[in-house]
Amino acid sequence: MLNHIVDRIKLPFRKEKELYLSLYRIIGIIPHDISYYKTALLHKSVAHRNAKGKPVNNERLEFLGDAILDAIVGDIVYEHFPKKREGFLTNTRSKIVQRDTLNRLAKEMGIDQLILSSGHTSSHNSYLGGNAFEALVGALYLDHGYNACMRFMKKQILGDLINIDKVAYKEVNFKSKLIEWTQKNKVSMEFKLLEHNKDKQGSPTFRFQVIMEGLECGEGHGYSKKESQQEAAKLTLQRLRREPQFIDEVFTAKANRTKMEEEPVLNVPETSQDMNFIVGSEVETEKHENPFQTEVFDENTTVTDEGLQAEELIETSDTDKEKVEESNPSNTSHTRKFDREAIIAAAEAEAFEQ
Repeated sequence: MLNHIVDRIKLPFRKEKELYLSLYRIIGIIPHDISYYKTALLHKSVAHRNAKGKPVNNERLEFLGDAILDAIVGDIVYEHFPKKREGFLTNTRSKIVQRDTLNRLAKEMGIDQLILSSGHTSSHNSYLGGNAFEALVGALYLDHGYNACMRFMKKQILGDLINIDKVAYKEVNFKSKLIEWTQKNKVSMEFKLLEHNKDKQGSPTFRFQVIMEGLECGEGHGYSKKESQQEAAKLTLQRLRREPQFIDEVFTAKANRTKMEEEPVLNVPETSQDMNFIVGSEVETEKHENPFQTEVFDENTTVTDEGLQAEELIETSDTDKEKVEESNPSNTSHTRKFDREAIIAAAEAEAFEQ
């Protein structure tokens, strides 16, 4: 208390009185060591090096402030909701310390107007205000300690700017946001159930994981499918926002999938018809005997009309056939030639002998 009174007495004589007054309106306490706050408001785009050659910017204070904020907001939420489960408390804390909330707080409190950065960076970096807010909390912790940070959050933030009850029960549908993003970018996604158990009290628990283009993404644990899927979707969205290489992996997997789907089939079916059913094709057809044909002739068989008539008119015995064959030596077992004169001569000789 005494130090605070002394700081207020010295304020009009401070060299950087305007900066002191601006910080006093923001954090509710007069700074002791102004160098912490100057560093917290110094973006890396305009950072300089100290006497030892090390870069001076707000990144280290941002890291420290992020950890302090998690602890303080967790403490406040724990006390404010004594009957709520761990999942509810975690979600409420996340809503308060998420980057969008901190960006809005930095704008409402005027922190973004005190940030030293290049014009290009300030117009394109959507996290500039939120990062400076965390760095300012880190500076306040180093300058005045943990209790000062707790008072700052309770009075300045949760007392005037944020209604903790409204924040806690406001439904942020991360699952819908993720589905909308995947549909716009034509990315395949599913929620995979990894585990379904019961806790010590017998309450069911679920663990889901987001799978995008075959890649394992965020996992969520909760007492219902909705709660666990919301947590998995939230962690996946955070990775998409904070890890550019992860987005590259997703779209590379998508490109590989679409490429495989669009590849042509090389083995095109033939359009020619199967002609095996046509006579003369390579498929051998069975040859059937004509049941009305008494003798089968091969391709060398020569049959004249006269021979057929003579065969029909003259009946000969086996001996006659042998004589006919002797009188016609060109005849073989495969070839028969009918000579009318030979047949008549054989008949005359038989009649003469009788």
